[in-house]
Amino acid sequence: MPKLELVCPAGTPASLHAAVDAGADVVYLGFRDETNARNFPGLNFSRDELRQALDYAHERGTEIYVAINTFPKAGNPGPWHRAVDDAAALGADAVILADIGLADYAARTHPGLRRHLSVQASASNPEAIRFYKEAFGIRRVVLPRVLTVPEIAALNRQVDIETEVFVFGGLCVMAEGRCALSSYATGESPNMNGVCSPASHVRYVDEGDRMVSRLGNFTINAFANDEKAGYPTLCKGRFVTGGKARYLFEEPVSLNAAAMLPELMAAGVTALKIEGRQRGRAYIAQVVAAFRAAVDAAAAGEPVPAADLSAVTEGQRKTTGAYNKTWR
Repeated sequence: MPKLELVCPAGTPASLHAAVDAGADVVYLGFRDETNARNFPGLNFSRDELRQALDYAHERGTEIYVAINTFPKAGNPGPWHRAVDDAAALGADAVILADIGLADYAARTHPGLRRHLSVQASASNPEAIRFYKEAFGIRRVVLPRVLTVPEIAALNRQVDIETEVFVFGGLCVMAEGRCALSSYATGESPNMNGVCSPASHVRYVDEGDRMVSRLGNFTINAFANDEKAGYPTLCKGRFVTGGKARYLFEEPVSLNAAAMLPELMAAGVTALKIEGRQRGRAYIAQVVAAFRAAVDAAAAGEPVPAADLSAVTEGQRKTTGAYNKTWR
């Protein structure tokens, strides 16, 4: 059984160096604009920085995938086309695409450039995946975080394409690529603008006995003085329902599927994705090193070593998400 490929995030050149040095097989990143779904101030790469990153990674046997995974604005595909053109010209090992039109553009203009389908495309059934492969030559699909391991195994038996799944980091409770909450509250969304719950719309208000976090005109959470005030991401807010304040959509928790690597291997998965392009290099170094050891152990048929990553998880809690889903 082939060893799982470890695909790791980088939001800055420093994080990229940390990921490569910690043992990443692949680093994924985006340009510093709205063509990628992590378009936050201080993050991402200029064309010059990507050139340097490619040199650093390739010298050490690591590949780089460029995420161009937002949806072009009607009538203005230019920035997205340039992103594909530049990734190809600079020598990226693959581009990660979500938009059908952009996948068509990449296939027509750069047929030799390896094309992957982003989780933002929400392709989670054989028919959709076969369409992208046959129409645009997609070589790999990143699966949405809503499938159980048996469902992933069944999918892999029905499609002749590589599959990549998330194994660590933040969870999204919505169907990726289809969430409109941020757009509703702020006018900006990860799908079109590359940003969910943007910092420009965040406010913290000290009300004496509590700290209130707001996003635009919406109160997302209220924290007692002895609580840490979290970032006001819409789906991770605490709201009053039935007379009780509680996390309505999702409690602060991170995905950690390290213990499930043998099951994912048996399900036919090709690659494992770590989430976290907004995180610093210390997070990257710790998480990538832990998963490098886990992947190597699983490939050797040895027990996956336990690693305490609670300090870098949301709420210091972990979950296997939908992989062990028992509800219907």
